[in-house]
Amino acid sequence: MSLNSVNVKVAAIERVTPLVKHFTLVREDGGKLPPFSGGSHIVVSMDAGGKVYRNAYSLMGSPEDTDAYHISVRRQERSRGGSVFMHDKVTEGSALQITAPTNLFAISRMGRKHVLIAGGIGITPFMSQLHDIARNGFDYELHYAFRSPEHGAFSDQLKARCGERAHFYVDSNGKKLDIREVLSRQPLGTHVYVCGPGTMVAAVLETARDLGWPERHIHSEQFGAPPGGEPFKVALAKSGLEVEVPGDTSMLQALEDAGVEIDSLCRGGACGRCMTEVLACDGELLHHDDYLSEAEKASGKKMMPCVSRARCTHLLVNL
Repeated sequence: MSLNSVNVKVAAIERVTPLVKHFTLVREDGGKLPPFSGGSHIVVSMDAGGKVYRNAYSLMGSPEDTDAYHISVRRQERSRGGSVFMHDKVTEGSALQITAPTNLFAISRMGRKHVLIAGGIGITPFMSQLHDIARNGFDYELHYAFRSPEHGAFSDQLKARCGERAHFYVDSNGKKLDIREVLSRQPLGTHVYVCGPGTMVAAVLETARDLGWPERHIHSEQFGAPPGGEPFKVALAKSGLEVEVPGDTSMLQALEDAGVEIDSLCRGGACGRCMTEVLACDGELLHHDDYLSEAEKASGKKMMPCVSRARCTHLLVNL
């Protein structure tokens, strides 16, 4: 972990839905936690008997309260290990290490109105964003889609907090979110924010662009597990080290497991912090990030090891 890491312990755990647990984290030394703003996330480091998992989770509490941090973790069906570890191994009193908060999903203070669109566990960043919205008196709508009533994490709390500004779409009840209808009726100057499954995020981005929304008014965040693939080896030009990347492990994680220090922030292909120069590849780079342009991806000279992979026999990077 970097110098900005913080040692915390788990003060409380609450089961929110059959698949979601809510964790309250406090500083191990009893002090205040670093300040944050709505939409911020932290990276939680978990030591599972020598294997370290690092997962990003949105902060959900009020930015005005730094006595504790609040995160919620959905148990993923195809977990790389982190979400299962949080659900099965972490108990009240457990010690964890986290990074200081980073915000790549902040509410724009220039927006005339704010439309928040969440799918499933994607509701989490909006829980803190709503505090910032309320404090600033911003106009907003919340649209929250989930598969069945028992999986609507925090829906009762949101109904009480947001009133008529909150709209719920329960798949099992046959109620579907019409993204085009929502976006097409917004006044000029509105900003849209989406967090949820990849298909929902892609649909919102595509619809907003199709309707002519300015790119700077469209915001998204996604913390899904990076896709797996075939194992491959990556050679590091500066150190001469060669690292095996297993099929179920990201290249970033494999490099970290091998003791390689590589700067990272979002771990989801959005921020660009871990961008790595590719010196040679005798196969294909499999880009899964939202940071590089299509031209940059086509050039084969850069990749995001947090989410991207390679299908090749020889990959050489400038590390």
